[in-house]
Amino acid sequence: MKTNLCKSHLALAVLAAIPALCSNPLQAQSVAAEPVAAETEVIEVKGFRSAIIKAKDLKREAMIAQDSIVAEDIADFPDLNLADSLQRVPGVTITREGGEGRQISLRGLGPDFTRVQVNGMEALGTSSSPMDARGGVTRSRAFDFNIFASELFNQIDVKKSYSADQEEGGIAGTVNLRTAKPFDYDGAQAAVSAQLGTNSNTDSTDPRIAALLSNTWSDFGALVSVAYSDRDTMEYGSNTTRWRREGGKKAADASNTALQAELDSGELWFPRGHRYSVWENEQSRLGVTAALQYKPSQDFSLVLDLMHGKLENKLSEHHHAVKDNSVVNELVWRDNNGDKEVIYADYKNATWRNENRQDYNESVFNQISLTADWTLSDTLKMRAMLGHSSSDYEQPRVNKLNIEASKKVNIITDFSQDAFYGHSYSPDFDVTTLEGYTVKDLYFQSNFIYSDFDNARLDFDYYLTDSSSLKFGANYKKFSNTGFERVAQNFPTNPATPLNQGVLTLTADQVQVFHHPDTSWLQGDMAALQAFYGLTDFALTEAHTVESSAYDLTEETRAAYLVYDKEYDVAGAPLRLNVGVRYFNTEITSAGLSKGVPTQMVRDYSDYLPSLNIAYEFTEDVIWRTGISKNMTRPSLGAMAFSANVSQTSLGENDIGQISVGNPNLQPFESDNFDTALEWYFEDVGLASIALFYKDIDNFIVTETQQIVYRELGLPAALLPVGKTVDDIFNVSSPQNSDSSSIKGFELALQRDLDFLPAPFNNLGVIANYTWADGKTLYRNVENSGEDQVKAFPGLSKQSYNLTLYYETEQWGARVAAAYRSKYITGVESGSIDDDERGYHATTNVDFSAFYRLTDNVKLNLEAINLTNVRDELYSDSSNRAYNTTYSGRTYMAGVTVQF
Repeated sequence: MKTNLCKSHLALAVLAAIPALCSNPLQAQSVAAEPVAAETEVIEVKGFRSAIIKAKDLKREAMIAQDSIVAEDIADFPDLNLADSLQRVPGVTITREGGEGRQISLRGLGPDFTRVQVNGMEALGTSSSPMDARGGVTRSRAFDFNIFASELFNQIDVKKSYSADQEEGGIAGTVNLRTAKPFDYDGAQAAVSAQLGTNSNTDSTDPRIAALLSNTWSDFGALVSVAYSDRDTMEYGSNTTRWRREGGKKAADASNTALQAELDSGELWFPRGHRYSVWENEQSRLGVTAALQYKPSQDFSLVLDLMHGKLENKLSEHHHAVKDNSVVNELVWRDNNGDKEVIYADYKNATWRNENRQDYNESVFNQISLTADWTLSDTLKMRAMLGHSSSDYEQPRVNKLNIEASKKVNIITDFSQDAFYGHSYSPDFDVTTLEGYTVKDLYFQSNFIYSDFDNARLDFDYYLTDSSSLKFGANYKKFSNTGFERVAQNFPTNPATPLNQGVLTLTADQVQVFHHPDTSWLQGDMAALQAFYGLTDFALTEAHTVESSAYDLTEETRAAYLVYDKEYDVAGAPLRLNVGVRYFNTEITSAGLSKGVPTQMVRDYSDYLPSLNIAYEFTEDVIWRTGISKNMTRPSLGAMAFSANVSQTSLGENDIGQISVGNPNLQPFESDNFDTALEWYFEDVGLASIALFYKDIDNFIVTETQQIVYRELGLPAALLPVGKTVDDIFNVSSPQNSDSSSIKGFELALQRDLDFLPAPFNNLGVIANYTWADGKTLYRNVENSGEDQVKAFPGLSKQSYNLTLYYETEQWGARVAAAYRSKYITGVESGSIDDDERGYHATTNVDFSAFYRLTDNVKLNLEAINLTNVRDELYSDSSNRAYNTTYSGRTYMAGVTVQF
């Protein structure tokens, strides 16, 4: 691995030059390491305004570019979800699942580029999406924030620049989630909150409960917190499974030569299979934290942290899809960026295919860590940390059932009124009655992903003088990730069907009518048909494991660092300098099947990561920061695994199947970084800042695709999609390191109380920030054209902003917050013939919250999320065609918080 030490040379040059420019060093106070959360004096905050002040102070004291979010009160975080809170931070955008935040992008780089710590220890949280269009079950390094209830945490730090004393791995930045400790509070403390909520798409009543109990006895303290919630969600909408330029269709009237000529032209783009969809979820979330702290003096603290989180999803999906639309009565197309896009079509002898899917999955997170902070002498401090965390994702049940009215109905598909929300219907066929329907298939699947982190770290601060110090330390980290998939399919035609094998007829007690907000249709009754075929107790076993999906990946990293801190007096103002270097070595062991042969590969890579950070206080209230550093991000887990995934998406007769395989030889992303910021702090809440950032990234990873005959891959025939054989050609995609790329941007932020206004408006306040980012990389063989194209990074919104207006008195307060992100792409699939990119349109989410304090210890609260019921639009192709459009509804919650 090539090592670039130019940044280190620059750092040493700057360090050597500074004494010549400076007067006598400051003698006032020791320069310590960048404050860590456990050493920061914790102030009991009450109210949104106080939380803003605390977060502003943390930002000001940090050596690097950092933003923080602090709890408003005991067990009372500003938003109901961690990702929803993080989206208020400049440079942060989020993705949503079921109407709540799931993953974050930071400064234009996607979720894989942000490293997440829980109580200072790296961790991974894995969940999934029921929508294939959102990635389904993914094997990435992205952290899913919806696993945890926000009430479990009292502080989040977002570190946007890098210092050598930080663990490597997050080019975008590092997010540290901190739970409360007993000595954060004075003596005995207790709080209980209870809420009831609902969503406009459901008729449920959703409970949410949280409690915290903490006490200290002389030099010992204990704390426990619990959060539990039930939540029913329903997303619904319209889907196309992308568009395709299709030939081979026939005019229903053979004499209509003009229509046939158009169909034969190969210029018409058709939706591959328009459908109505509903995703329902009964979700429960449990979180528990515990902390035992021994603190006999200010010089020593020993903390044992325990954390457990469990997210359960009981999902049901319902789809009403148009298939086999190869015979056309008439059509209307429009010109879309030079493409002939069919916005209205009347199909003859088409198929209605109705899917009923039942899914259960759970994500379980556990962590234990022991942290000691010890002042060994007047000049030496030590911090030691030892911990283990696990994140297990289990999806033991994915049961699918399809019934269809096959090649016998007339169907009209109409996008003429709304290009992103089509409608399909049959003028002469009742889709809610039994006649004409038969069973197509039953399908069983399960997925399992297990991740473990072992961490050990030792850090020292050695004070050389009153104005300089040396930080040094080492850490060991072992990360293990395994996964596999199990599948059984093609029932009831499968000879293994226990009862009524091959019987496809339906009876009235085997079906039910399902209601979508826009239409209704007949679907199979899962329980009744499983019983009919003797599959009620069917369970996937080890024998059903897809061998090509099983993988085992281990990373062992050893690292050490050295950082020099110095404080100078420059022109009568303090200048803080931090310069250092980190060395790491990572050994990777990847095992799995490669072309049907069990394979294991062991390799390692190492590098030096220099950093230089400067903070100069021009005046008491104005700080200029700048940072130069090198950092890296490891490839996603699925990308490095020896594994293969054969897409089971329904295929037409002429469609080419898709297979994705891993590449254990991938090199990590490397990034040379530059950050600078000017910050003005004023009054209690006031802050105005501008920040610039630039990253030069090597080894960017893109997907490359080649066409290979299935039998040459060494994969079992049992994985073939319906209608395909081992002699068919498939698009086989794999991740590859590409050329260098860069990303640049700036952030603007302003927050202040509007106390200059006349009463009662002087209790108003505003928080606003805006981020602009631009980053592009080269994608190979775009749209299977053989051409390479430069496009934006996945997950990069060029513009994003947040605006919060709040009003707060001692007795009551309210705030409304808006979060905007511009369009962004989710990826470029090099072998796809359907589109050159996919992505999401711009969104603006508006939330509201309010409280009323009955007494000093009792507070009523109200939350409203997604007030405008944002329409989530996933587009296909740069020509902007509809892919998936959904509504998640408005969420309302009301409750009470009591402190003792």
